[in-house]
Amino acid sequence: MSLSKQLLILISALFLMISGLNFVLSVNNIRSYLEGESQIHAQDTATSLGLSLSPYMVEETDPVIETTMNAIFDMGYYKEIKLVNVENKALVTLTNKAEIEGVPQWFVETISMKTATAESEISSGWSISGVLYVTINSGYAYVKLYEQVKSSFYYSLLAFIVSVILLLIVLRFTLSSLRKIDNMALTIAAGRFETIDQLPWTTEVRNVTNSMNMMSRKIEGAVNNLNLKLDVIGKKLHQDELTELDKKNVFDTEMKKLFISEEDAFILMVKIDGLAGLTNELDDSAISLFIKDFAQILKDVPKLMPALDITIYRFFAAEFVLLVKKSKLEQTKQVVNQLSNSFTKIGEKYNKSDIAHIGVATFNPVTSTEENLLAANEAYEQARIIGANGYFIRTDEDRNPAKDIAEWKAVVFDTIDNHKYVVSYIGQIENFQANEILMEEAFIQVLDGNGKSLSIGTFVSIAEKYEKIVDLDKGVTSQVVNYIKTKEIQHAVAINLSTRTIKNSDFRTWLHNLIKQNNSISEQLVFCISAYAVTKDIVVYKEFIEFVHKLNAKVIIKRFETQSMSPEAVKDLKPDYIRLSREIGNEISTNDGKRTFVETMQEIGALLDISILAENIHSDSDFVCIKAIGISGASR
Repeated sequence: MSLSKQLLILISALFLMISGLNFVLSVNNIRSYLEGESQIHAQDTATSLGLSLSPYMVEETDPVIETTMNAIFDMGYYKEIKLVNVENKALVTLTNKAEIEGVPQWFVETISMKTATAESEISSGWSISGVLYVTINSGYAYVKLYEQVKSSFYYSLLAFIVSVILLLIVLRFTLSSLRKIDNMALTIAAGRFETIDQLPWTTEVRNVTNSMNMMSRKIEGAVNNLNLKLDVIGKKLHQDELTELDKKNVFDTEMKKLFISEEDAFILMVKIDGLAGLTNELDDSAISLFIKDFAQILKDVPKLMPALDITIYRFFAAEFVLLVKKSKLEQTKQVVNQLSNSFTKIGEKYNKSDIAHIGVATFNPVTSTEENLLAANEAYEQARIIGANGYFIRTDEDRNPAKDIAEWKAVVFDTIDNHKYVVSYIGQIENFQANEILMEEAFIQVLDGNGKSLSIGTFVSIAEKYEKIVDLDKGVTSQVVNYIKTKEIQHAVAINLSTRTIKNSDFRTWLHNLIKQNNSISEQLVFCISAYAVTKDIVVYKEFIEFVHKLNAKVIIKRFETQSMSPEAVKDLKPDYIRLSREIGNEISTNDGKRTFVETMQEIGALLDISILAENIHSDSDFVCIKAIGISGASR
């Protein structure tokens, strides 16, 4: 119950209690007054009438007696006037049995009034000749009392209504500040740290508002500091310390984005062949300086060719990869020519004619990242044969992607239309707080005609390209619902959804109907989206997360790392879970940077009410370490 209702009920109850008590006392006082007045009036009438009848009481049958009594009785205020002689014989009895109109019977029965009766002895000479009894008609007193009660009731009711209206007005202004504070608390819980600039005039509420403003600013500062800390740590985790180039895991993330966008790109594999010889000739510091110089040659390429989108990665000590997007074959040739000339120059500096070779392969969206790298590596082997600091470009003609795509398309359509895929459940996440399974992930497996597993990444990419992914996601979701119900699963199940599915209005309508029909398991459905996909269209994903929450289901953002998604975006999206990329959890027991990163994520998750999860932890020491940090769970 709201505070305004509580205050209204309390104050109304107090008002009614006080008014009721005052009303009862008032009615009793008026009744006592009217009873006293009736008694006085009866006595005065008896006395005055007795004196009037005294001269005529010598003759008891004198008609003047009855005439005088009738004259008084006809005034109508009396119920009975009775005259008896000394022998207690009734000489004249006048009675009025008529009831007074205008007073309901329930009122008469509820409020009883004493009937006023008075007597007066009549003397004739020195002896008493009779006694006169006068009884007042109480109906007139009831009329006056009833009118007074009605007036008091209506005035009290009017006063109550006016008081309630005034109270509501005051409460509206007073409690509006509390509503602002309530909304402010909700926005803080949602990760938006707003403040109330217009302070309320009520002292206590003003103090609470100032406290909330102070808390909001402090939490915002803490979250911002944690975000900055997370960005710094994330960059260190994903960058090579010597060359400050991104590592292979960043390349893998960029390749996943490429599979979604299907942009034209070239993969350049660069290996320093002369490093082994230099190691025998130079000390460690000189080798480090050489690698820095070599990395700088690679870094200079994007500056020389700004029209191209070029990113550079260091995989191992002597192995580098360049990803060249928005480039045609001729432009890529210019890049490798520039690199080849630069390698010759740095070779002259170190008296080495042959320093490095470059293998170039076109990006193929229907193969995996490993297969694309393998093609680039095969091109590198060809470059070594060509000559010093040479390069070799492997084109699509050698790989025949058009034929691959046609074959893949046929497989994808047949598999999805005929439900030939198998849904299995992998990656069980242990709940660290309850020591039970928190969640597992639905995973599809597709076999070719020979019973060999096909690449799921390629299968999904082709399905998305030809708009069959929505049907696939519907089928997987339906199977998960049946799995939870038939197997009586108690933990949550994560379901991967593609960007096209999330944007599809027909899927949302279908999902709404499905969850409404299976409302009892809605909280066990966790829809899984990739961090790198979210960043491409945050507005759409935020809308989808809100839609899922309205259905009482949940959302997890997987493969989270600061290179693919900023912590600031997490605050706006407000998912239920964040699953860190698998590289972060492994070797955490020996890597202070990774441990600090996970600890910072846990702090942010606690502030934003988001559960942090880890994925695919290999060693027992890493599992113990990540459990001690206090995140919600992890898979092995």
